[in-house]
Amino acid sequence: MYIHELTDWPKFRWNREAILERLIPVRHQQGLLIGKMESLGFNLRKEAVLQTLTQDVVKSSEIEGELLDTSLVRSSIARRLGIEIAGIDKVDRNVEGVVEMMLDATQKFHEPITKDRLFAWHASLFPTGRSGLSRITVGQWRKGPMEVVSGYIGKEKVHFEAPSPEKVDHEMDVFLDWLNGVSPLDPIIKAGISHLWFVTIHPFDDGNGRIGRAIVDYMLARSEESSQRFYSLSSQIQQERKDYYKILEQTQKGDLEITEWLEWFIDCLGRAIKGASGTLSSVLFKSQFWQAIDKFPLNERQKKIINLLLNGFAGKLTSSKFAKIIKCSQDTAYRDILELVHLEILTKNPEGGRSTSYSLVDLPSLLLK
Repeated sequence: MYIHELTDWPKFRWNREAILERLIPVRHQQGLLIGKMESLGFNLRKEAVLQTLTQDVVKSSEIEGELLDTSLVRSSIARRLGIEIAGIDKVDRNVEGVVEMMLDATQKFHEPITKDRLFAWHASLFPTGRSGLSRITVGQWRKGPMEVVSGYIGKEKVHFEAPSPEKVDHEMDVFLDWLNGVSPLDPIIKAGISHLWFVTIHPFDDGNGRIGRAIVDYMLARSEESSQRFYSLSSQIQQERKDYYKILEQTQKGDLEITEWLEWFIDCLGRAIKGASGTLSSVLFKSQFWQAIDKFPLNERQKKIINLLLNGFAGKLTSSKFAKIIKCSQDTAYRDILELVHLEILTKNPEGGRSTSYSLVDLPSLLLK
């Protein structure tokens, strides 16, 4: 029997003292991080938000086995937020849809989540009406049964069975009334319950995990009264994916006593907030790097490629890749690279010949110049 089949569903219970004991230090960490980020200059804060939202979109999709191009995600978010970066002109409709959903959730956290809003999120995730090769019901509740299954054909393991499709509309009415209603619950606790409740109903043919995590981001934005995101819970969940699925399955087969789920959720959030120090370090590194090379008269092509390298360029930089990305001749790209090597901003990697590639120099070397 699953929790949604119990007679007192969805009356969740938990040990309030145990949860409060975990919640207080996480709330403290949350406040410290926001204070630290708010002390940054406006441009550095924008960069931190851009980096965090990019991680959130990429990692939430990665949990479901979908790999998105990080540079396209970053470019899409920056464009929608009005942030100028060394851009990539290419547009991917799958990336655009996920970004659209995430920004709607985090930037419009004062607005209620309605059926139509969820339907719009779902339609943005599946712009072709397909999940992989399979056609699915898009922008509507699912019409058929739903099982969470793993394993090979003939040796499948059923982890969970969602409520029957005829119950979904009523279940979602109850859920949305609770989600949008006034509650004495701390928003972080409400975020943890909302995710468990939503993925247990599993109202869509596909995309339930990503939409469930978008709802969590919406609730966390409400908990901070801010659309600026400085940590990524989805990135932390992706790192702990096995534990995430294990505790979900265990809770969905339980008895509506969800203390262990909330403990795991709050602890995972705490680890995500601690992990945001990496984002801060990266943002500060970029700022220091640009300050160190500000004295050099770089052209726009060179600035764009340096920015791409600072943002985690995939693979190795060669003159041909430079030319393709910046849309210039290979001769021009090669001259730009040679000048950057001469200025000791780029360094040639050990391998030579046709595989000649280049990397940014270490920051300490620049600062000593």
